[in-house]
Parts: sequence; C-alpha cells; structure tokens
Amino acid sequence: MDLKLKDKVAIVTGGSRGLGAAICLGLAAEGAKVAINYYRDLDQGVDLVDEATALAGRIKAECAVDAIPVPGNVARAADVRQMFALAETAFGPVEVLVNNAGVWPTAYVKDMTEQQWNTTQQINLTGPFLTCREAVRRWLDSGRPGRIVNITSQAAFHGSTSGHAHYAASKAGLVALTVSLAREVAPHGIHVNAVAPGMMCTDMAHDALQKDEQRYIERIPLRRVAGAEEVAGVVVFLASQRASYMTGATVDVTGGMLMR
Repeated sequence: MDLKLKDKVAIVTGGSRGLGAAICLGLAAEGAKVAINYYRDLDQGVDLVDEATALAGRIKAECAVDAIPVPGNVARAADVRQMFALAETAFGPVEVLVNNAGVWPTAYVKDMTEQQWNTTQQINLTGPFLTCREAVRRWLDSGRPGRIVNITSQAAFHGSTSGHAHYAASKAGLVALTVSLAREVAPHGIHVNAVAPGMMCTDMAHDALQKDEQRYIERIPLRRVAGAEEVAGVVVFLASQRASYMTGATVDVTGGMLMR
C-alpha cells in the first residue's frame, strides 16, 4: 500500500533513539524527508548529536532519502522555532509532526520533588504543546494542511503503580490536548491523532525490563514486549493520507493491555 508520504517533510522529536528512531526509519522508508530532533544540554552532559547524525546517515544509505539532525529542547519555545526553521530551510515546509520526545523517571508521589514533577510535565506535555503550536501557526498562516501524531501511553488510561504517576499524568494531558487541538483545527485540514504504546524494547524501558520483565509480560495479553518498529508502523500510518478520515483518535498499540 502506498502511504503517499514520498517527499513529505517530517519532524520527529526525540528521534535519535528508541521509538523515535524507528519512526524516522519508517517515515523514510515511505519516502519522507526527516528532520531528526535530538536533545542537547551540555550543562547536564547530554548531547545525542552522534546518534542523530548516525541515524541520518543510515536513512540516506538505506532509504535513499534526505535526513538531517536538528537539535532542540522541546520545552523551550525558542528551540522549537529554530527546529522548524532548520527543517524548512533544508527541505521546505514541514507537513508532518511526530511528538515522541519524553522522559520516564521513577519516583513515588510521596517521595517526588516538585522539580521531578515539573521537568516531566515540561518535556512530556509542554513540549508537545509548543511544537503543536508552532506547526499549527505555520500551517494556518500558509493555508496548508498538516498531520500531527502525539505519542502518549497506556499509562494515560491505567495510571501507574510503579512510581510513574508524573509520567502518567503528563500522558493523560497529552490525550486531552490531542482531542482539543483536533477539534480546533479540523476545519483547516489539519489532522491530530495519538498513539498509546505499551511496554517496548527501548532504552527508556531497558532498566525496568532488566529488573522484572516477567511482571510486565504478565500484564500483556499477547505475552510479549513490543518491538519499537511495531509501534512505529502505526505512527507512520497516522502520519499518512491513508488516515484521511481520522482525527482526535488515540490508537492503542499495547499488545492488549488496553482494549476499548
């Protein structure tokens, strides 16, 4: 099936590793040009430029399409504006935005600091707000349609018993943002959907799975943890014209943890 993504321009936040990298590869396999957003905070010793650069090279080699690394902290409006500017300078107008960047810290509410709470909300919820706002402003100003896919989580619906209440709250907020924004911009040809993954084999979940993988598997009706590419396939579909009659939807890709 042709998803009609050839030569489309996409930004994937947190695109250098894990699910984000799988999404970048999935979009590129369909012919889309990809701006791979990565996090750079030299004050904290975090710089994922090497991973993003390597992924861009892999995309060019394997998919024969253009890809570039684009730095930026999604929780900073100035970084978000620069991210879009760099992508559009390289490829032309952005047509697809995937909000994948996120953190999954562990702290029970009784022990959680305000900084832990605030940082999680800033990256997981304020970040998508800022990127969605930037995309929508550009699309409305130019009269162009667009597609947004937000990565939420089954925790948005189930909550958390394992010290991730701040994460679950941020992802529940992202579901509400998805629905509200979809209602606002539907008349302008802008589609906004979400994907709710369950547990995946990614760097983010590595420690938890190493510690007690069987406990997670017992909660999954399909009795296995997902590969990132399995979730990415659904994201790529929602980013395409084949999902032309979908907006405001959250698609569960949880191995059956969510059944609605």
